Amino acid sequence: MKVQNPNFETRVRDSFARQAFMDKLGVRLVDVSVGSVEMELDYNPDLCQQHGYFHGGVIGTMADNAGGYAAFTLMNAEDSILTVEYKINLMAPGNGDKLVAIGRVKKPGRTLTICEVDVWIEKDGQQKLCATALCTLMTMKGHSDEQSKK
Repeated sequence: MKVQNPNFETRVRDSFARQAFMDKLGVRLVDVSVGSVEMELDYNPDLCQQHGYFHGGVIGTMADNAGGYAAFTLMNAEDSILTVEYKINLMAPGNGDKLVAIGRVKKPGRTLTICEVDVWIEKDGQQKLCATALCTLMTMKGHSDEQSKK
């Protein structure tokens, strides 16, 4: 995969830091590399459904962000990214101590980039695949990653 911006890691981390929602949830950006990111989220009962498992919406949010930032690692410095679509399969309950989402670019494109994301649930030091997602992301040419005026 071709790196368009040698400062991609700083740009990804700066963009992620501006996402108040990720901060509110407690999601951490653990690793950023070319075409790939890893995020983690510790268990918090406020993020759970009625059985005490991580809510599917939280799992989906992490998958969307991991796919988006994996694609963002390949963007030009003046471009940004926006999710067009994602499909997620929840394969096991989010019953554990931590969620780990790993997003990887599957097919970079000029306009659309396809990413795959695996979300793992960690419990007692063991990881189990909890969900997998396929994300389609659109390159927003010449669009700043900074927050737009409302």
